[in-house]
This record gives sequence, C-alpha cells and structure tokens, in this order.
Amino acid sequence: MTLNRRKFLQKSVAAAAAVMAAPVLAMDGTAGVKNVGLQVWSIAKNLQSDFSGTLKLLQQFGYKEIELFGPYPFSTEKDQASWKAVTSMLNFSQSGYFGRSAKEFKKILNDHGLRTPAMHIGLDTLRNKMGETAEAAHALGQQYAGIAAIPEEERRTMDDYKRIADDFNVIGEKAKANGIRFYYHNHGYGLTPIGGKIPFDVILERTDPTLVFLEMDLFWTVAGGADPVKYLDAHKGRYKLMHVKDMKERVRFAGDGGNAAQWVELFPHITDAGSGVLDLKTILTHAKASGVDHFFVENDRITDVKQSLETSYKYLSSLEF
Repeated sequence: MTLNRRKFLQKSVAAAAAVMAAPVLAMDGTAGVKNVGLQVWSIAKNLQSDFSGTLKLLQQFGYKEIELFGPYPFSTEKDQASWKAVTSMLNFSQSGYFGRSAKEFKKILNDHGLRTPAMHIGLDTLRNKMGETAEAAHALGQQYAGIAAIPEEERRTMDDYKRIADDFNVIGEKAKANGIRFYYHNHGYGLTPIGGKIPFDVILERTDPTLVFLEMDLFWTVAGGADPVKYLDAHKGRYKLMHVKDMKERVRFAGDGGNAAQWVELFPHITDAGSGVLDLKTILTHAKASGVDHFFVENDRITDVKQSLETSYKYLSSLEF
C-alpha cells in the first residue's frame, strides 16, 4: 500500500469516526428549540390589561411554555413589599397568577395549550416558605423555582458572595426535599473581578451542582463581559434554563453591572432573538449540549408585542442544531 493511499484511508476512517461521534441533534435536521417559551415579564402589561387575549397570542404563534415572575399569593411580606416599592415605575402592578388562584391559572394555561415549568420568586420566600413554594409549583406542574437576582445589599463583597453561595446550597437542599429544583438566574453583576476573583465563579465553585441549577441570561452575560459558550461548556449539566434575547450591537456595562440604573441604561440595546449581533445558533447549540431544556424568549423593552413575539418564535423554532 502506498503512503498516499494509507494517509487517505486514515483520514477517511477519522472522518467517519467524527461523524459517528457527533451529537444526534446536529445530524437529524429537526428544529433545535421544539418548545419555545416566554418569560412573561416581557408581556406583563398586556397580561394585566388583556389576560386571555395575550395568552391567545402566545398560542397563535406556537409558544408552549411560560416562566412566571413573583410575588405570588404565598410570598412573604418582605417580598410583597419589595414588589410594591417598584410598581410605580413599571406602569403595571400585577404579577404571579395575575389575580387568579393557582388552580384557575393552571386551567387557563391548559385551555391555551401552555405549561409553566419554572417560576422566578423572591429570595426571602425561598428561604422561609419552601413548603408553600413547592406546593404551588406542584399545583402548576412546575419543576423549578429560582431567583431573578441577588438583592444588592447581599452582594457587596466577596464574603457576601460566599455567604449567598452557601445559602443557595441550603435552599437547594430544601427544594430537593420538597420535590422541586432551585435555580439561579444570573444578572449583570458578579462578572467583574473582586480581589482578582470573579464572584460568579465563586458561586459556581461553592455550590453543589446537584442542588443549585442555573439559568443563563444571554444578554446580561455578554453585557457583563463573559463568554456564554465558555460557561456552558465548562459547567455541563448545571444550566437547565436560558433567557434568549439578542443585542442590537455589542455593549458592556458602564460599570460593574451591579445596580438597576446600569441595567436600564442597556435596555435600548435589547432586541428580538435573531435580530441582533449575537451568534445565537452557536450559543444555543452549546446550550443544548450542556443540558439546557427550557429556552425562554425575553425582551425587557418590547414596543410591538405581536411583532416581537412572532419574530423571536419564528427564529428559534426554525433553528436546526
């Protein structure tokens, strides 16, 4: 056998092995996001003014899942008060089940072909009312209960981040004991080094991967200067949920992303999935391989609800990984 032919055969075998080793979802030609979801924070004003009509829109476009945000009827007084303190700036006040009981809410979702696998909930409620949280989650068929952000007063120093990580383990243990999973949704803070260490990395290192799961917010991750793909690849099995929103152009926080003023400053740069500069196909391919099961569209600054919901849905449902 000649040297050239031997090399050719070696390359052919290697190529065949690479194809066989490739993930099935990369070869089967099926849509990458089969159950496109929505974080209802994006349409909260519409739900408050026309609850049934807005859910019909989701059904019409093909959305299958929604992620809720609190507070809820069972939330602690502290979390209820925190919500009331900001509603005057939001132009809407309802949250949770939007004035309905959990049973009523579940029936309405069923009627519109929707399910809710997860909810954002206040940290104080998770610390002090896990039983009630789990009961509500089971009533709605939710597997996950998590927080949208760590309160600012609890993340000022690296020691604060260490304490909150330890607290997450306790909450995660309680959640597991009650038949649900706790998750942490990253915001813009925690990605700037403190004393040479990234606070978010400290949270990852100090938390038990079997008790504390993660929801990646793509926009805030990039705005904080981090690479979504690197985190997804490095922590397989931990990321179970994702907020999918695009950037009109790549932007960073003016500071460390540690307060609401810096978040709001970047709202105008948020755009619908597939309409911006982020390489969502690559990111979502890595997300699927990492173990993400739920992809929720989110846009903190929707101006045209119908167009925004349709644009994001069509893009995500047409992707092939």
